[in-house]
Amino acid sequence: MIRVLLVDDDALVRGGLRALLDAETDIAVVDEAANGQEGMEKARRLFPDVVVMDIRMPVRDGTSATREIVSWAPPRPRVLVLTTFDHDDVVDDAITAGADGFLLKRSTPEQLVAGIRTVAAGDALLSPTVTRRLFRMYAQRQRTPIAPVRLTEREADVLRALAEGLSNVEIARSMYVTTETVKTHIRHLLAKLAARDRTQAVVWAYRSGFIDQP
Repeated sequence: MIRVLLVDDDALVRGGLRALLDAETDIAVVDEAANGQEGMEKARRLFPDVVVMDIRMPVRDGTSATREIVSWAPPRPRVLVLTTFDHDDVVDDAITAGADGFLLKRSTPEQLVAGIRTVAAGDALLSPTVTRRLFRMYAQRQRTPIAPVRLTEREADVLRALAEGLSNVEIARSMYVTTETVKTHIRHLLAKLAARDRTQAVVWAYRSGFIDQP
């Protein structure tokens, strides 16, 4: 059972999400919170598998709450940002805060449920509609000379797939390999780039100009 904490200042949104998720046999909403501070405190007490986090909230925003949660020693709750904004600087900040996934509130119910399962399984969810624009904005503002890194052909393919927002399963299908092989490539890739996670790897790809290469 995937235990979920909902953090959103809109009670109607929380109610709709709870009704949607409680209908799933493998997901249970353990509690709700109306702001980032309350969400962080409940996450520490209840230790859910996934925190579905809004960004703009009173008292404490979702970005700072996310940064705090992802700093906890593992195993920690995974954070899935669910936001209205697809090009706002606040969402850009959430990337650097280390959120494990990003979805827009206009996503379909099926996409949200699948996203929660993906994040709970330890995979990252980078919705292309959110991340492509944000990573390009990030790269344009912070493009700096980066030391070259020698990647294998497979590692380069995986990095491009990550930048497209593909999950491990989708990458495995496109490359005709197993998900374990994909995880191995990602592990080697992160080590070479000195990246903490796949989000930082994609940021490196844009900042270095790698993503524009054929």
